[in-house]
Amino acid sequence: MIAPTTDPVGIEIVDELALLGFDYIELSLRDLVALPEAALNRLVDRLERAGLACEACNNFFPPEIRLTGPAADLASALYYARTALAIASRLGVAVVVFGSSGARNVPMGFSFDAAWVQLRALLAALGPIAAEHGITLAIEHLNRGESNILNTVGESWRMVRETAHPHVRLLVDAYHLRQENENPHILAEAAPAIAHVHIAQGANRVFPLGRDAMLADFFARLRATGYTQRCSIEAFTRDFSSDASRALTLCRELAEP
Repeated sequence: MIAPTTDPVGIEIVDELALLGFDYIELSLRDLVALPEAALNRLVDRLERAGLACEACNNFFPPEIRLTGPAADLASALYYARTALAIASRLGVAVVVFGSSGARNVPMGFSFDAAWVQLRALLAALGPIAAEHGITLAIEHLNRGESNILNTVGESWRMVRETAHPHVRLLVDAYHLRQENENPHILAEAAPAIAHVHIAQGANRVFPLGRDAMLADFFARLRATGYTQRCSIEAFTRDFSSDASRALTLCRELAEP
């Protein structure tokens, strides 16, 4: 299934996405949490009227909630997460992406190993909460230009294994894979943990509109793993209506065996 991601909330494109034939929408969870109840109700109603599901959310934690470093507070993070995951469940979300670079980045001078332990403890505690809502958390590897921890599929897969909870799994992102120049063979190695996918075209991170050898290889490797779940377009565009339609067609072509 193919969908675009939206940031901030994305309510203004719900009807257009439904008309274009997208399978679902991926919304920003931290922005949903910030909505007043009346606005959240309007979003739920609009999604229902459009017949468009919100099956995934990104932007789990806002940057002001520190997850690593001396200011990290596990209890506060879990309090926020319970609210956020309850809202996600209300929308029918199946996957919540754990990228949240601003919240998880390791402060200067703080031990990387200690930050790793903090994130592992957080994810281990989040697993049962996510399970209560039928939600899977997908750890997103973010390139070094955006984050200073969990930069590769390999590192994120290691965190999944150490967390060892069935509702904490892995997101693979074609753009970050490219930016880190990570060997794409890692997709086959990490295949059992892959729960979600993000894509974009090229180093400029735009909507996929034309043939791209690396993106074609990415899809081929995903197919070889047996992956058949969601794929979200997380990219930039200057002409959403035109680019979204073309990107949907291309992605469906690339996803076909």
